[in-house]
Amino acid sequence: MNRRNFLHTSLGLGALSLAGLDALAATQAKSVGLQLYTVRDDIQKQGIEKVLEQVAKLGYKKVENFGYNQGKFFGKTPAEYTKILKDNGLTAFSGHYMTARSQKFGAGDGLTKNWDKAVDDAAAIGQKYVVLAYLVDDERSAEDYKNLFGILNKSTETAKKAGLIMGYHNHDFEFTQKIDGEKPYDLLLKNTPVQMEMDLYWVAKAGEKPSEYFAKYPGRFPLWHVKDMAKTPQQEFAEVGTGSIDFGAIFKDAKKAGLKQYFVEQDVCKRPPLECIKTSIDNIQKAKWG
Repeated sequence: MNRRNFLHTSLGLGALSLAGLDALAATQAKSVGLQLYTVRDDIQKQGIEKVLEQVAKLGYKKVENFGYNQGKFFGKTPAEYTKILKDNGLTAFSGHYMTARSQKFGAGDGLTKNWDKAVDDAAAIGQKYVVLAYLVDDERSAEDYKNLFGILNKSTETAKKAGLIMGYHNHDFEFTQKIDGEKPYDLLLKNTPVQMEMDLYWVAKAGEKPSEYFAKYPGRFPLWHVKDMAKTPQQEFAEVGTGSIDFGAIFKDAKKAGLKQYFVEQDVCKRPPLECIKTSIDNIQKAKWG
């Protein structure tokens, strides 16, 4: 008798079909990612080793990095960081970076500073994507955007040589701002080859519909941030499955969008972040989507 039949018989699971067990196993096997920015305070207090151990125990399979600088991830060399990931059964699928041209953000590596090294280190730890995380408000003028197109084109080529894919992560200003009468988000899609990491919260916040972009630019959205919006006037960040965003409807277009990996992220948490990301992954595991 194989293990499944043994469980079915000995535990008296007559009402639970084998198909049901298969469905349960499939649900539990969802490859959910986490943008580590969510647990940034815990990383600072406890260290990356302890936090990744807890993240893995919650069921996350992949992580998205942030804060790379001077050849290190969270203060660890690529070799050191790779070992920590491996010890916890995690892989770093993607990473967030800045342009390194803002005068407000401070010093740091990015698309315009030590990019070759950043890309090589990303490849060394097994990342598939390098993503521009955010444009600081002093790099959002019409001229800034026009320069950004060239920066992204060049950064894409550098990433490509290392076997990586260049991405762009949105907030809401890419939709609410206008450059020569067009939304910056549309201009980025038209003028650069970058793949988009669509942040579903910020798209909803801006009043946009993901489905319309998926239809217009199929296959261009391989990464998503699954982030919920509270059902309050403030529309603050919320644990996935507790807010107002209809993820089930959005995930119906996953194939058209070209989805490869999604990440839970919660920029601000009202409870301890590790509790919040547990709620999020638990709800995702129970959901029919994802």
